Amino acid sequence: MKTKDIKNFKAGTWIKRIEYRSFSPEMINFEWVISDPKLANLLSQADRSLGKLDAFSDLIPDIDFFIMMHITKEATVSSKIEGTQTSFQEALVKEQDLDPERREDWKEVQCYIEAMNQAIVEMEKLPISTRLIKQTHATLLKGARGKEKLPGEFRTSQNWIGSSLKNAIFVPPTHDEIAVLMGDLENFIHADTSEIPSYVPHLVKIALIHYQFETIHPFLDGNGRIGRLLITLYLLDKGLLKRPVLYLSDFFEKNRRDYYDNLMRVREKDDIYRWIEFFLIGVIETAEASIHTFQQILELREKVELTQLIELGKRQQDAKKVMNYLYRNPILDSAKVAELLEVHASTANRLINDLVQLGILEELTGFKRNRIFAFQAYIDLFNTP
Repeated sequence: MKTKDIKNFKAGTWIKRIEYRSFSPEMINFEWVISDPKLANLLSQADRSLGKLDAFSDLIPDIDFFIMMHITKEATVSSKIEGTQTSFQEALVKEQDLDPERREDWKEVQCYIEAMNQAIVEMEKLPISTRLIKQTHATLLKGARGKEKLPGEFRTSQNWIGSSLKNAIFVPPTHDEIAVLMGDLENFIHADTSEIPSYVPHLVKIALIHYQFETIHPFLDGNGRIGRLLITLYLLDKGLLKRPVLYLSDFFEKNRRDYYDNLMRVREKDDIYRWIEFFLIGVIETAEASIHTFQQILELREKVELTQLIELGKRQQDAKKVMNYLYRNPILDSAKVAELLEVHASTANRLINDLVQLGILEELTGFKRNRIFAFQAYIDLFNTP
């Protein structure tokens, strides 16, 4: 594999068309070397933060209870970047409990959650590949607004970012370039498992992969969401994380202008340094924020189980079963409690009332019937600005 210094990165070529310019990216499957000490230091910090998060996640009892919330948060924020308006709390409720006008956006978020969970399972038998990416894309777009936009298939026409092709902010390569470019990207992803291993640092590598995928823009719709989802899949696939606990969409959303500007700056000025720097800062900040959230979860759990539930006496065990469900799905109704405990509706309602009295559950609807309840203190840990 040919060695290149990252400071000599060449992004590609702008090609003049009749009424617009499209961008044809260079291949990226090279042995990229980091010679800049500032970037090397930032990379070291990001590696430490990621390692700290991975080690911390090992220490948390029943961490799988909480991972679903992380995935829901990622799905909500990544979809929000693309214009979807579902809030994090709305993403947690059942479709029938939503205003009909909000259901299309809700479905997009649910498809993202399903796509992420499916891809994580599929990676047990499939590497990150064109096949896996297409399968994940098909799930992402099924039943949502993009279902007419070739779910699971690379585009066969020109796409663009902006209001029209003529006035586009960015026009990706033509569709007939996609197969070669995605083949090169797939080879780069797996270079460290080939006969001639790659020693490109993993966090630099996934920064390059995300940039290149967004630049190729291989699908008619869903490219941003798939590109961001690939970050977590790569970290899992390469063993940098044992569990899916790091998601960068929240950082990208909070710094949306810089996110898009830094991607575009690479294409305009070959400045991959600025993009990698931005990406690594995102890893550091997000890893530290994730650790803080997990610490708050443990504190809340200790307060609930060692202080509040004790007041329920013999009903503690039933309450703990409900709490274990709430850590995965923090919004429920009495029917769900009755199902979980295999009890009559009146018994379920009495336990819910107890949890409301203790300040653990809050009623959301204001109705006397068809009421739904939220473990609001827990939701708020993920919903901070």
